[in-house]
Amino acid sequence: MTATRPRRARALLTAVTALVLAAVLSSCSLVDDLTGRGDAEPSAAPSSSPTETYYESQFTRDGTFQSHITLEQVDFVYTLYPTKSTPRTNEWYPRGSKYFSFTFQAYDLSRGLRDPFDTKREVYLSNITVTSTTVRSDGGQAQSPYALNADAQTITLDPEPLTRGRYGMLITSPKGAFELRNQEITETDLATTGLDLTFNATVWIETAAGSANFVQQTITQQVPIAIFSSEEVTEAAEIPVNAN
Repeated sequence: MTATRPRRARALLTAVTALVLAAVLSSCSLVDDLTGRGDAEPSAAPSSSPTETYYESQFTRDGTFQSHITLEQVDFVYTLYPTKSTPRTNEWYPRGSKYFSFTFQAYDLSRGLRDPFDTKREVYLSNITVTSTTVRSDGGQAQSPYALNADAQTITLDPEPLTRGRYGMLITSPKGAFELRNQEITETDLATTGLDLTFNATVWIETAAGSANFVQQTITQQVPIAIFSSEEVTEAAEIPVNAN
């Protein structure tokens, strides 16, 4: 009987010790939960992406822009892309020059793509103009860092485009297209956040294939371009004049 009591006392002491230890550990866990001092991996600090587009722009986001404008059953296609001198559109800053190229072409939708060319209506481009307007974060006066106003046949990449008197140069696919490369957007105020280019093409559309009767239209397209806030200068590589 006397030997049993010490064993019971030791067992009771062990049980009490376990309960106290469990309470202490539970208390520590609760403190950690309340103060955030657990052993979990800390989350990474948020950071802004250098490629975030602040001014909505397909050209900036995709590195190219293409639009289809249908008129008189003719598909007019503007295509713009940055040149190899400044290819990274997420690094177009207010300072420094930015360069782009563009094409303009017409497709006669009243005929099949593979139909003979002489069954398609001809479309000619006589004049091409481009204006530009900057968007600023400070509400200041807009600038115009790019402008163009010219007879298409005198500036297109093709040195011998197909022409027709006062109507200008042929742009009907697949035998004609207007192309202009390495156009310079000059530097702007540091508050610039975006740029809108507005294209206006004066075209002559043949009313019927082989009729030699034409109607005049103006094909307008606006292209937004993002400009990223920075004091850095847009880095431009020197390339040949006629390179992309």
